[in-house]
Amino acid sequence: MSKTNLLSRIGQSASQNPMRVDLELFYEAEKDQFHPTNNPEGKIAMNIAENHMAWDMLRERIQRVTRENDIPEWVASYTDPAGAPSFREATAAFLSKFLTKSPLPAESLAFSGGATSVIEMTAFLLGNPGDTAVIPAPAYPVYSGDLGALPGLKRYDLQTDQSWSELNSGVSISPELLQKAKDEIEASGSTFRMLILTSPDNPTGMIYDQSQLETLADWCEQHEVHLIVNEIYGLSQIDISHPELQQDHPQPLRFTSFGKLMAKRNSPWLHLWYSFSKDLGISGFRIGLLHSYHQELITGYRNVGLGHSISNYTQWVMQEVLKDVAFMEYFIQLSQERLTESYLIVVKSLRKNNIPYQASYGSLFVWMDLFQFLKDQSETSEQELWLKIYQETGILLTPAHGFGHQKKGLFRMVITGVDELTLKEAMKRLTQFFESPSY
Repeated sequence: MSKTNLLSRIGQSASQNPMRVDLELFYEAEKDQFHPTNNPEGKIAMNIAENHMAWDMLRERIQRVTRENDIPEWVASYTDPAGAPSFREATAAFLSKFLTKSPLPAESLAFSGGATSVIEMTAFLLGNPGDTAVIPAPAYPVYSGDLGALPGLKRYDLQTDQSWSELNSGVSISPELLQKAKDEIEASGSTFRMLILTSPDNPTGMIYDQSQLETLADWCEQHEVHLIVNEIYGLSQIDISHPELQQDHPQPLRFTSFGKLMAKRNSPWLHLWYSFSKDLGISGFRIGLLHSYHQELITGYRNVGLGHSISNYTQWVMQEVLKDVAFMEYFIQLSQERLTESYLIVVKSLRKNNIPYQASYGSLFVWMDLFQFLKDQSETSEQELWLKIYQETGILLTPAHGFGHQKKGLFRMVITGVDELTLKEAMKRLTQFFESPSY
């Protein structure tokens, strides 16, 4: 038997295609982390979307739960694969108060181990292999694997803009643009199965206002396309009223959770994704959820989701934290204040260096334009620049390739994974790179 026959076709593909092209360098950088005194020349990884802004505060609250409470009996037993009833209720109350700002029934929620699992499960249950998911570009690169590796869905990058100025007035997705995509997809022999939005967006930090969501929901319901809004960064909002940020938002949009529109329409075509990994900074806890009024979808999620279930212990600990409303109010406020401070450090430095960036409303990123440093408009040139920045500065950005945007030279920087001192060091090094005589 030949070696290639030892694995299935999916197995062969998985063994030959890394989840991310930057993981090897990330692990390298993590072994040589910057420290102001112990390792001042160390690396600074700013490519993985993690949020450490308020972990100190949340860790203390979690430790209090485990010190002051006995573990309930149900934790040691099997429970509902879609989520323990008490955890679903606590999460529904939390989302209703802080995210959707409208009542959200517990029975509309289904949980699994992290956002990746939620995306994969939803795609598996709503789409057939070979169907297409449309995603406005630029977008999270790993959507491709989450949708394609096991569910077998194709990704279609919808080009909606050419410049920052176009994005500043909102992501422009017209019914005509969607119809054009639908025609192209069907001409290729596929089905336009779902439209996926992220708000606030990864990587741009843009949001979809209520009127845009209404328009897109109308089109999707009319054409029987599932509209899914990923609000994984829904509470990671930047204070755009800050005096030093107002210039970037002359006509500010207002964030409105898709959950509010869902509650009004109660439609089987409208769905919402959420995870605690980004807003709460606990990606290692692996808690993701689907919110949908499509009860067959929730039932299907429960029936095939046992292997994706969250640890009962994790559910219990987090439900106790979520029920402390006063704590969560302060935690979210502090997180947003720290996020705004980090964002200001970065954009003020980019302004001084005349580096264009996308004015953000939220998320954990700054999306910047380094086109002026490319040798030519190619993916090869983007890759060379990404590596050059890492080799000369020790700063590891997210590589440009994979976001699906047609414009070259756009890079993502994660601004929430390091402390303030390290972030300032990173911007100091990048400034030296931008001012290098070779450019």
